[in-house]
Amino acid sequence: MGTQPGGIEWRISEIPVEYEAAVDEMESRVAAIRAGTAPELVWLLEHPPLYTAGTSAREEDLLEPQYLPVHRTGRGGRYTYHGPGQRIAYVLLDLSHHDRDVRCHVHRLEEWMIRTLAHFGVKGECRDGRVGIWVVGAGGREEKIAAIGVRVRRWVTYHGVALNVDPELDHYRGIIPCGIAEHGVTSLARLGVGATIEEVDRTLQATFGGIFGAARRCEIP
Repeated sequence: MGTQPGGIEWRISEIPVEYEAAVDEMESRVAAIRAGTAPELVWLLEHPPLYTAGTSAREEDLLEPQYLPVHRTGRGGRYTYHGPGQRIAYVLLDLSHHDRDVRCHVHRLEEWMIRTLAHFGVKGECRDGRVGIWVVGAGGREEKIAAIGVRVRRWVTYHGVALNVDPELDHYRGIIPCGIAEHGVTSLARLGVGATIEEVDRTLQATFGGIFGAARRCEIP
């Protein structure tokens, strides 16, 4: 997609990217952003089916260790799933230009997901003590539709968000997602929204500037 107004490059990978290759690419780009030799980046992609274990992952939350590959990662959070049908947005920003506040960055990622979901008629919400975006399903059960996990190196962010568009939800069975057993997971497709990945991408790009624009100050509720 190229570099957009504001100097941020947008990149879309058309085929699933291996997780370790993506991490290597992010770490190289973080160093380049910090050095001033590359612009900030929003990278939209999918991964092959796998689990990632964040810095707070607990072994008891990995229910089926042999079910899918498990990758240890330096992002925050516990176990989560990635796979086809899930739109991942890795957000590599220099917080020197977007408020030097990691909490503000996470709040903006949350707001980005909420506005994107609203475009498709879905009400996404935050919950105290639970990272990510949630929807209220049948019978009032709360289900997670988007995961958030970030890492920051010398004020440059990486990792980001994962929005369930139409993934194989049965793949979550091998973990307790984010360590929360009493709530489920869902997707746009499960909610009856027939959005394509391409439509989600356009919405992500359309809503991004109003949240991460340089002139917008952070306001945490």
